[in-house]
Amino acid sequence: MKRDSRLSSVLHALLHMAEHDAPMTSEQLSRCLGANPVVVRRTMGFLRRAKIVSSDRGHAGGWRITADLSALTLRDLHVALEKPDVFAIGHRNEVPECLVEQAVNAALDGTLAEAEALLLRRMGEVTLADVAADFARRHAARGHQNKDQRNDA
Repeated sequence: MKRDSRLSSVLHALLHMAEHDAPMTSEQLSRCLGANPVVVRRTMGFLRRAKIVSSDRGHAGGWRITADLSALTLRDLHVALEKPDVFAIGHRNEVPECLVEQAVNAALDGTLAEAEALLLRRMGEVTLADVAADFARRHAARGHQNKDQRNDA
């Protein structure tokens, strides 16, 4: 089953953009993501419509973040991507005549709705600034590890 990785890709791209002082082209972002530039443009188009990024054409053009990273949440990005399915679990038959299957569907519906609400609530608490800060901590720790390894040699 194919997973929808657009949210992960968008987060990855936005973190690269946040670290970059100038606009980034679709080609630059595609190299960061290991994706086709057309896919990058299509995905970034969702963010442009949500006014999270802007784009300029031409030699000095590219994508730039226009939203405040400390106010932008994972849920905002999920919504900007047109709310892809959170779970890949589904019904065997959407409109069953079998009473057993109706009971199974009802149990799944309630459980999945509760789980999705919890996940979306948590996604609303995590900002892009939080993710960027985590990246910065990891980057700093790796820098110290590499420095310590060089000193041990």
